[in-house]
Order: sequence, then C-alpha cells, then structure tokens
Amino acid sequence: MASKKREVQLQAVINNQSLWDEMLQNKGLTVIDVYQAWCGPCKAMQPLFRKLKNELNEDEILHFAVAEADNIVTLQPFRDKCEPVFLFSVNGKIIAKIQGANAPLVNKKVINLINEERKIAAGEMARPQHPEIPLVDSDSEVSEESPYESIQDLFSIAIIKPDAVISGKGLEIKRKITTAGFIIEAEHKTVFTEEQVVNFYSRIADQPDFEEFVSFMTSGLSYILVVSQGSKHNTPPEETEPQPDTEPNKSSEDQCEIEAKVTPGMMKKKRDSLQEYLERQHVAQFCDIEENATNVSKFMETFFPDFIKTRSMKLEKTLALLRPNLFHERKDDVLRTIRDEDFKILEQRQLVLSEKEAQALCKEYENEEYFNKLIENMTSGPSLALVLLRDNGLQYWKQLLGPRTVEEAVEYFPDSLCAQFAMDSLPVNQLYGSDSLETAEREIQCFFPLQSTLGLIKPHATSEQIEKILNMIKEAGFDLTQVKKMSLTPEQIENIYQKITGKDFYKDLLEMLSEGPSMVMILTKWNAVAEWRRLMGPTDPEEAKVLSPDSIRARFGISKLKNVVHGASNAYEAKEVINRLFENPEEN
Repeated sequence: MASKKREVQLQAVINNQSLWDEMLQNKGLTVIDVYQAWCGPCKAMQPLFRKLKNELNEDEILHFAVAEADNIVTLQPFRDKCEPVFLFSVNGKIIAKIQGANAPLVNKKVINLINEERKIAAGEMARPQHPEIPLVDSDSEVSEESPYESIQDLFSIAIIKPDAVISGKGLEIKRKITTAGFIIEAEHKTVFTEEQVVNFYSRIADQPDFEEFVSFMTSGLSYILVVSQGSKHNTPPEETEPQPDTEPNKSSEDQCEIEAKVTPGMMKKKRDSLQEYLERQHVAQFCDIEENATNVSKFMETFFPDFIKTRSMKLEKTLALLRPNLFHERKDDVLRTIRDEDFKILEQRQLVLSEKEAQALCKEYENEEYFNKLIENMTSGPSLALVLLRDNGLQYWKQLLGPRTVEEAVEYFPDSLCAQFAMDSLPVNQLYGSDSLETAEREIQCFFPLQSTLGLIKPHATSEQIEKILNMIKEAGFDLTQVKKMSLTPEQIENIYQKITGKDFYKDLLEMLSEGPSMVMILTKWNAVAEWRRLMGPTDPEEAKVLSPDSIRARFGISKLKNVVHGASNAYEAKEVINRLFENPEEN
C-alpha cells in the first residue's frame, strides 16, 4: 500500500474532464502520462519522474499527472493507442508531446522547460510563444448518436457452410466480404451440433428437407463470422454508384434456401446489404447471412460470449526469449512475472541457438565490442523461447523489458525487467522481444513452425462427447484446419491404420469403424503430431486414467478398441493420410 501512496503523491490522478480542466490551471510545467484503462500508467517512467522532482526541487512550477484517456473527452484521440504518450503543459497550454517511454528524451525536455521557467521568473528572458499542439486527429470525427437499439444491431453473422470450407472456398468468401468494405470483427470455426442447427434455423424447421439440411450442417467445419458495415468510404465504386430507374433484383426461386431477415432500419441502402453483395458475387449459396438482431444475439451468446470485451482489445502475439544464463538461474521468476502481467503463454520450448540464429536475435549489438562474447554466450546452452499473447502484447512486452543495456536500465528504468533480471556475465538485457508485429510473425514461424496432423473421432462417440472433444482441441491451441464427417471405406481405414493391418484385432477395428460416420480432422499447431498424441493419452483408457487423467481417452474411452480417438504416429504418416482423405488440405 505504501508504494501506491507514493505514486499518488508523485502524480495527480486525472480521470474525468472536470479534473483535466482543473489541472490546466497549474502554474508552470505539468508532465502528463496519458494512459489507457487496460494497462494503467507507465510504471517504467515513474522512477525518472521521482528523480526529477527530487533533483530539480521545483514543486511550485513542476507537476506530474496521470490522465485516463478513456474518460476524458479532450484525450479522445489517444484512446485505443498502444504506445505510451507524454504531454507537456505549460501554464495550461499543451506545447509538446513525446510518444513512447523514451526516458532520455523526456528527461531532457523537462530540464529544458524548467530552466526556461526559472529564467523567465528571474527576468532573464521573455516567455517564448510555444505553439499549442493539436490533440484531435485530422481524420477523427465525433460520431452521431447511433440509430441502433442494441449492440447486436451493429453486426451481421455470416455462416460459411461445410461444403464451402471443404472445397476451399472459405478464404475466397472472406476475401470478397472484406473487399466490399465490410469488416470481419471476429471468426469462430466450429462443427455445429444438431441442437444448434435446430435452434439457429428454427424458422425453416417445417420444411420437408430440414432433416437433410441438419445432417449437412453437422457434416463438417463451418466458419462463423461477425461482420460490421465498416466505413462507407471503403465500399467499392461499383457498389456505390446510384442506379436510377432500376428496380431492386427480386430473389429467384433457385437462390439460397436460407434467407436472412433484415431488421427495419438495419441496412439503409440496398447496395449496402451483405446478402445482396454475395448474391451478385455468386457465392450466396455457400454462405448464410443473419441480420436479425435477436438471431445475431443468439449466435454471439453461443460462439462469441466475450465479443464486446475483446472487441476493444488488440490481442497481439510476440516472441520472447530468455538468454541461457537467465534461463538456467531464474526461469521460474521470469515466468511468474509474465503471468502476473496477464500474458498468456501460447507456446514454449527449450533450444540451443545456432550461431546464425544468435546473430539475428542480437543484431542490435553487432557494433559493440562485446558482440562476439554475446554470441558465444547465446550458443553456449539452452535458451527458452516463448510465444506470448496479450492485449497490445508486443508494445506492452517491450515496455516491460526496458532498454537494451543494463546501464541505461539501472539509471532510467530501475523497475524494468532488464534491471530486475540483470546478470553479471553480460551488460545487455537478458530478455528479448520482437520489435514489430511483422518481425514477431516471422520469428514465431521460425522457432515454432506449424505442423499438421490427422485426428479421428470414432463412430461410437456421442454428439455431446464430440462437442467436448472439439472444445478440448481448441483449448489446447490447435487450429481446426479441416473437419468432415465421413463413413470410412475399408480402403480408407487401411490407409489410416496401415501399420496394424496384419494384427489379430484389425478385423474388429474394421467392423467398429464401419458402424457409422467418423469425424476426420486436420489439426494444426507447432509440434502437432506429438501434442495431439499427448492430448489423446495412452491407447488403453484404463491406463490413461492413471497416467494422463485429463486426456481425451481417459475421459471418454471405453476400451482399447473403442478408445474414442486416433492420431497419426509421425509427420510423414500424417501428411500421406491427409492427402488421401482431403482434396484441399491447406484450406484454413
């Protein structure tokens, strides 16, 4: 609690427009840390501010404040920005802005401005006419009051059906949607249960072929998209040109069977309708559009329960790496800090870096005299590589890390990870983080290359068990690249189980797999073959209950034969079988 009191005394807390206006009455210089509610003020800069306050000793003309952009109208342009921003107010006028936690630059700016104030007070100089910097972005506008009654009215749901996904049209449809100026706000891959299809398509339940439709919608993977209108400026020219004296095209009898119900006032102009656009693009038969607010709400509650919360977030992945000495001596402390800062660790692996890999990760130090020693250290033993996920994850991780050298960290950022986890062996930051989203993507692909494996849910699994197994697969970080329900032929079963075709129990296996359709899947993630086998558990469900009680076979297996799931033994086998069972195995 003591540290919190010090923090409040150091920086005035500004969390509404009234307090902001009052703060502008301050005499002299006020340094304002503009922050977002999701991350709080920039802790890394507070030691510098405390140092300046103590050394300059100018309480009458030097003030520090933290201002929450989310609740202050004046700071609206800084909302949803991931980088720290520092504003400098002199006698109520904002005269300077520094983006990023750049301690040396902030330090220099404060000292210069305070020296100015001292000289002005002593009559040694006239007050300079600093221009006030604008806080409003040129392209930002205050939006009019929304005409929609609820958040669901702002969005449509697009369901890309199993036949489109399995034939490789999923990416094409998503591309057409975004090309038309619509925004895909969220995406969920799922295999519908019968209950879900009956619930979501209840309006056509009385049609004679509804049972066949339910069977089709539960036969494989569907993509569910939350789609918003986007900016009108994004609409393609051919969609925005007026068409006088032309009646709207009426739906023909052979058009998509399931038609969306449009809420009055939802789509103001026919050319803005996603349904109409997809019909003109000749893909409407592969994609159902739901625009009715009540039905949109149903989909959101089922598949996107945290949508409103996560929509305001900017989830980002970044690569993090613990250099060998730190990994060996303080790995647990670092991992605890990472979790305490609300990062999710998606992947982690130990690896000994090659000289080439070490040089790429240490490129910023290549002109330093200790570079060769650093490379030698980096290749001397195992490092720990991690994939981290968090709201504004890349920038937040960089902020936590602090500067590149221990010397600068100790002087300006004593609370940074660089200072906290400094080692005597080297004068550099013992932790690494990607410097951009593009670099992060490239580095993650390098250290955690994606791999696909074959997964099979056997016929005796109930629909409830299948749903739970698919949830376990997603929670384990697998991407459902392809899924289809199929009745396997003896030839296909032989391809999947070619290693055991000569075993005594093979005939029983053949009979069991012929009892009904199986769910055949392509599962993708780093180290997918081994990770899927780990998630399945031992072949014998009884053994699995002892050795791996949280595994799929432990939870749902009945016997060695009816152990509910199967997976490829190695990457080569996975690739061979996938290519035989799927026409477009790369569709994602």
